[in-house]
Amino acid sequence: MKSIVVLGAGRSTPALIEYLATHADHDKWTLSVVDLDASMLAAKCAQFSNVLAASDDLTNAVVRDGWIAKADVVVSMLPAFMHVEVAKSCLRQGKHMVTASYASPEMKNLHDQAKEKGLVFLNECGVDPGIDHMSTMEIIENIRGIGGEITSYESFCGGILAPESPSNPWQYKFTWNPRNVVLAGAGGSVKFIQENLYKYIPYHKLFRRTEFMTIPGYGRFEGYANRDSLKYISEYGLDGIPTMYRGTLRRPGFCRSWNVFVQLGATDDSYTLENVGEMTHRSFLNSFLAYHPSDSVELKLMHYLNIPQDAEMMEMFEWLELFKEVPVGLNTGTPAQVLQHILEKKWTMTSEDTDMLVMWHRIFYKKDNTLFKLESSMVCKGKSAQNTAMAFTVGLPVAMATRLVALDQIQEKGVLLPMKKEVYGPILDELADWGIRFDERITEIAQ
Repeated sequence: MKSIVVLGAGRSTPALIEYLATHADHDKWTLSVVDLDASMLAAKCAQFSNVLAASDDLTNAVVRDGWIAKADVVVSMLPAFMHVEVAKSCLRQGKHMVTASYASPEMKNLHDQAKEKGLVFLNECGVDPGIDHMSTMEIIENIRGIGGEITSYESFCGGILAPESPSNPWQYKFTWNPRNVVLAGAGGSVKFIQENLYKYIPYHKLFRRTEFMTIPGYGRFEGYANRDSLKYISEYGLDGIPTMYRGTLRRPGFCRSWNVFVQLGATDDSYTLENVGEMTHRSFLNSFLAYHPSDSVELKLMHYLNIPQDAEMMEMFEWLELFKEVPVGLNTGTPAQVLQHILEKKWTMTSEDTDMLVMWHRIFYKKDNTLFKLESSMVCKGKSAQNTAMAFTVGLPVAMATRLVALDQIQEKGVLLPMKKEVYGPILDELADWGIRFDERITEIAQ
């Protein structure tokens, strides 16, 4: 019997734990879940008699190594910066590893050592990254199977509020790590290729260079570019492709309004503000605007960024209570940290809210001198503010990947992404059984 140890019991783990505890193969492994938060462990594990829930400090390397020693397969659901240390411990102790996070350069440097030891270190098998890769590879192989040549690849994914949630001018609340949302696009180069031209977007222009798309049944969306689309050209086997673009989805209007925070400098995480303990929402906003003895904060903001008085975004800022003399509620912080704290007051999901995960691919390909457009979309809705679509679509494919590793069904070894059919094939089939499936439309393009 194999031993599976899950390190971390955060918001994406409920579906992971449930799947591994109740799957038909659950008698082929033991399952332990480790986290410092005992109450969170109880909430997610208590209903399953075959799950060992252990409260322990995984930031302590000795403690962490001890739990890894007990495993055959380690599932790291810890913060991304800890994955490499987990992987190095797995390497020393001869353990397989699965994670939802991006494979960093440091992680990829462990490939040869892991392969030599016959270990599987499977990364990027959540939703984005994860289901996006798997669904993409299935489409690519199907097109190649009929003799098609792919000429353009675009893919977007995003977590937003479901239409059934109470109305909100942003049509958005935090469905994932708030810090990642506030810092999206900062500190890294945004690059892609379009019609054989390499394109780069500096951070201060990122949220004004958006794409628009319509998904049948769910309306119109806008998307902004992810940091580096180019690195997946070779991963997808698309060397020489004229267009490669990956991005994040939001509802129209979000990016234009978010850009105000970027232009003000309110998303900067590189320095600490003064006098945060006495700040209000209004004074925080005012701290980025020029001094004027009589002009209001609203007027200065509109003048500084050329915002019309009747612009919809002013209503969006008012809804966030940015112009009110409400205490921030922090003693210290960077601009990004203060902004995040303010946003969490209004963007934290309530019992009335449900989220929605949306993924959309658009691929152009040629076959027999004819150009075709393939659009593929997947929409998954959450059940509650706790049982979210985001958590479901991250935790479930990670669990399915863990099962494949535990049952020795992945022949390739080393630091892997879910790009091979032996990985993505069974996972996509099983996800469809759970209601996570893609709607595909192919149209011929007149030339």
